[in-house]
Amino acid sequence: MARWWFVALLSMFGVLDAQAQQPAAQQIRLASEVWEEHTEADGQGLGWDIMREIFEPAGVELIIQSVPYTRSIGLVQRGEADAWVGSYRDEVDEGVHYPKWHYDADRISALGLTTQQAPSLATLGQYRLVWMRGYEYQRYLPNLNNYWEVQRRNSALEMLNYGRVDFYIDARTEIEDLLDKTADKSRYRITDLTSLPVYLGFSDSPRGRELAQLYDRRMETLVKQGSLRPLFERWRQPYPFD
Repeated sequence: MARWWFVALLSMFGVLDAQAQQPAAQQIRLASEVWEEHTEADGQGLGWDIMREIFEPAGVELIIQSVPYTRSIGLVQRGEADAWVGSYRDEVDEGVHYPKWHYDADRISALGLTTQQAPSLATLGQYRLVWMRGYEYQRYLPNLNNYWEVQRRNSALEMLNYGRVDFYIDARTEIEDLLDKTADKSRYRITDLTSLPVYLGFSDSPRGRELAQLYDRRMETLVKQGSLRPLFERWRQPYPFD
């Protein structure tokens, strides 16, 4: 009889341990700006493929919402989304919890007219700069003095063309997509400045922290296994974990 009790106890603890490994949340609500070939509104893109690889094998379904970048942050801060996609580390101070692992990296570049001398990180503070609203590049680029934010990327091109600013700052992929829509790309030059790791920004709540812990565990496993490399190769993007 004692042996049967011992076996029953082992079985019970095994069930409890298995349950402890399962996340309480069975869905994750992710908000993101629409970035071409990264977080498309229809669920296509490198970013969404990475998120599915992280969460779905752990039994967590992705629920995606496509909104402007600043709104995605607000949704998380209000608890209406669990995380937003495409944040830089410590970009937002309130109501946000950042994980240990990044999932991608942005090449941050400056777009200017070819008549303008190419900038560097050391000289960038001498120029008039513009970037998209909410991107907070002043936190990551040194000694910036004159900068503005715009609602639309096309507005930045107009400001460059009329001499109102010297450079537009953005991820290189976004700049290249913008130039693909212009009539005369030869007027412009792209100068790479630095690389910034890209994170999910989670809600600073028990649910958000639990999902962030799951995210970190899965990212550590996937990077060690090299499981994400084929996704970056498929979307022709640099692998950020070498």
